[in-house]
Amino acid sequence: MKRSTSQNEEKKAKRIIEIKSVCSEILDYANKLIDKALSCIESLKENIEVAGFQKELNSAEAFSIDAIRQVDQIKRRVILGEVIPHNEKVFSIYESYVEWIVKGKAGTPQELGLMVCIFKDQFGFILNHEIMKKKVDKDIAVPFTEETQKLFPDLISGSFDKGFWSPENYTDLTKILNFVILSKKGRLSKEDKERQNNQDFKNAKRKHSAVEASISALENHGLDKCNDRGELTFERYVAFAVIGRNTQILGDIIQKRMIQKIKRSTVMKEAKLKNAA
Repeated sequence: MKRSTSQNEEKKAKRIIEIKSVCSEILDYANKLIDKALSCIESLKENIEVAGFQKELNSAEAFSIDAIRQVDQIKRRVILGEVIPHNEKVFSIYESYVEWIVKGKAGTPQELGLMVCIFKDQFGFILNHEIMKKKVDKDIAVPFTEETQKLFPDLISGSFDKGFWSPENYTDLTKILNFVILSKKGRLSKEDKERQNNQDFKNAKRKHSAVEASISALENHGLDKCNDRGELTFERYVAFAVIGRNTQILGDIIQKRMIQKIKRSTVMKEAKLKNAA
């Protein structure tokens, strides 16, 4: 039952009535099933013979509570015309901790999960990562930098996306780091223009694009989709992906050194043979 796209207001109103009618029937049927399920669960809990199935009963009870919430929200949204607050929405009854990352548009699939922020050094290694639960970039800019600096005291400069910008963040980051590359959002003042047009700022900002390579590498090596279940395993999955990427970078460095060593050895052998001849 889709809403009418007709320009005729009478047809649109009639379709809304039809949708509400069908929805009411479905919700009434759903409530009967929920009542039956809860009744069965209570009866089984009193049965000693099923005492070993407590985990399954708890799971069935949890899903019943999920169903009650969904029925309530559908009634409020479709029949009563309310707008459900974002913090009340649950995007997955199996992974309740996930957030709606991408809503989905033409050519872009919907994505559920949690955003991950990474701190990368000039050699390509990921120094630190943070899983952002109910947070956005600007919320973690300062504490994430402080945490990373505790792990790596030699950290003296940092380049950040524009999403990390806020006047307070810029002020606090300049107290932590010697050199901060953080573009301002919105209209630039004369001081901001001078800062962002500085050649050192521009050179450092160009290098920032290298972090996108690490993000793509993490996605291509398993982090695009978490196949494990549960919040704890999600966190572990992300951590293993970061370790895997750093191992790959380390392996690349070792491989290049070995190739250079082989080349030098080959050149020396050729030179010895030439001198011997």
